[in-house]
Amino acid sequence: MDARSARAGNGERVADWADGRLGVYSLAKSQMRKVFPDHWSFMLGEVCLYSFLILILTGVYLTLFFEPSGVEVVYNGSYEPLNGVVMTRAYESTLDISFDVRGGLLIRQIHHWAALVFVAGMLVHMMRVFFTGAFRKPRELNWAFGWTLLFLGIITGLTGYSLPDDLLSGTGIRFSQGAILAVPLVGTYLSFFLFGGEFPGHDIISRLFPVHVLLLPGIMLGLVVAHLILVFYHKHTQYPGPGRDQKSVVGMPFMPVYMAKAGGFFFLVFGVLSFMGAIATINPVWAFGPYRADLVTTGAQPDWYLGFSEGLIRVMPSWEINAWGHTLQLGVFIPFALFPLILLAIGVYPFVEAWITGDKREHHVLDRPRNVPTRTALGVAWLSLYGVLLIGGGNDIIATHLHLSINSITWFVRIAVFVVPVLAFVVTKRVCLGLQRRDRDKVLHGRESGTIRRLPHGEYVEEHEPLTPAQRFTLTQHEQPPPYDVGPLVDANGVERKVPATRRLRARLAHALYGQNAYVPKPTAAEYRELTSSDEHH
Repeated sequence: MDARSARAGNGERVADWADGRLGVYSLAKSQMRKVFPDHWSFMLGEVCLYSFLILILTGVYLTLFFEPSGVEVVYNGSYEPLNGVVMTRAYESTLDISFDVRGGLLIRQIHHWAALVFVAGMLVHMMRVFFTGAFRKPRELNWAFGWTLLFLGIITGLTGYSLPDDLLSGTGIRFSQGAILAVPLVGTYLSFFLFGGEFPGHDIISRLFPVHVLLLPGIMLGLVVAHLILVFYHKHTQYPGPGRDQKSVVGMPFMPVYMAKAGGFFFLVFGVLSFMGAIATINPVWAFGPYRADLVTTGAQPDWYLGFSEGLIRVMPSWEINAWGHTLQLGVFIPFALFPLILLAIGVYPFVEAWITGDKREHHVLDRPRNVPTRTALGVAWLSLYGVLLIGGGNDIIATHLHLSINSITWFVRIAVFVVPVLAFVVTKRVCLGLQRRDRDKVLHGRESGTIRRLPHGEYVEEHEPLTPAQRFTLTQHEQPPPYDVGPLVDANGVERKVPATRRLRARLAHALYGQNAYVPKPTAAEYRELTSSDEHH
């Protein structure tokens, strides 16, 4: 034994043993000092991560007491208004968790609030990534992981609030079963397979339970780990500013600064969710009663992240086709098919944009949304469509609370689905171009100081304060590359070049979406020197 080993303590010997077999020291040395930029919007991803961890912790607790059984029993428990009522064992165990298990109702509500925050956090986080262009090379795969997490989160939420088998969740399952039946040719077979026979059957809860607690969370956990590994592997994106370029990152080290902040932020998220679960009632299953196939709750609404799918079906005309003894319910099947397509549009966007622009470079500095008006306008249009369909999904609630005609609301949504996204696109793009013009004027003329000066010939002007070099760099660092072009269609010898149709389409889209009408030329150094050297510059 050498002198160093003799002096080493138990902890150091364990560390040496682990490093000799796992190489943890070299890994920690290279990764624990990794620099992370400091900006509040980067916390959105952490909200998603911490909400997911809280979902797992609270879900494990609830699994210990919940019984996913469709066997019918007669309730005789603590909630006296339901005593003597026939219900499934799943609903009875949910009531027991709410009224008899110590802390059960609090954990149930934290779990439900965490699910809502998790999906909301993912959507907002993805919108931040979308509007700033953080999905570009080399992060397209990470975007695909995030999009898959969002889609699986929505499906996991659907399976989760269907488990208690109360009248509200049963109505949601019935809604889903109706959409499945609308699938041409195989809809009836799919319904019989999932429900074990005629609806509602006795197997759906026991089948949803392992999907909700094992299959989907396991896949999501793997995607979260892969997502975090790629975040570490790639350099972290950062907002434009002095000293920030494609090769350097300005920020704080992962250890100890970022880890300390992350730990505190986790407990902050946990505390807020616990506070919400303690004071804000959500999903009071005892108020709805057990599910019965011949009843439906008044104003039954899914969680917000599925409201737009219900809005699609509620506002769709009841079209159907009868042919060869079969009925095709277009009024249900078309919205059912549009639900994943609307989500898919944002999932494939990074690959579509890269194909149109032909940009194959790596990007580690984020875009300011105003400098990419077409992308920003498309994102706002997508969000406006989402909002309009949410209104459609709650048309009955809006009608009763605002004393409006439900038919008027339905027709408003039917028209707004086509009109509002177009208006949102046009208005957003014009706003972005206006902000680009303001940035250009600010670089050339400086910032308004509020000081008014009278010139010798009597004219009153406002003095402008010149921007600092750092401020000018932030406003002018973005690129304005020319759109993709196929080049001349006839070569120097007068021979017509054969250009594939896909390349022609790509060039047309590039000029239409990212051509000269998509940006205001930023000021050049010559323009700035000419203007600032003039005696008339104020």
